[in-house]
Amino acid sequence: MEKKDNVVNKRALVKKLIKQDIPGESEDELIEMLIDKPLSIDVEKHEDENITRGDRIADKVAEVAGSWPFIIGFTLFLVFWVVLNAVILGTHAIDEYPFILLNLLLSCLAALQAPVIMMSQNRQAKKDSLRNQNDYQVDLKSELILEDLHDDIKTLIKNQNKILKLLEDDIDE
Repeated sequence: MEKKDNVVNKRALVKKLIKQDIPGESEDELIEMLIDKPLSIDVEKHEDENITRGDRIADKVAEVAGSWPFIIGFTLFLVFWVVLNAVILGTHAIDEYPFILLNLLLSCLAALQAPVIMMSQNRQAKKDSLRNQNDYQVDLKSELILEDLHDDIKTLIKNQNKILKLLEDDIDE
């Protein structure tokens, strides 16, 4: 009965893995179906096929905004703004101390940049999830195939021991 339950469990796993309805095949046929049907996918290629212009922009903004050149450049811009308005232009400054215009610009930049970066991170999280699902399916397939190979080796050893016993019995006679 345990062998039959094992085949039923494997059939359910194979159905889940290859996402097809499987009629009542034997355990060997199920393993052959697993071996013949590739499960792994190239997640990057799969996601790149479905990427929109907005996704590309979000990825680029996240890439640029999260880089040292951006941080250094933006720091230099802030220093330039303060020096320009506080020292060079003096009483004719565009944005006098406490730099309210600069605060407005920074707030607007943060308000726009944060959601765009979040969109990029959400897309990356979806890719990671797809990659994890793919890894799980490949691992499960490997486990089922290894289990089948293990059973086959046990059968071979058992048969080999029977043959050795028969040979020993023939030699003793």
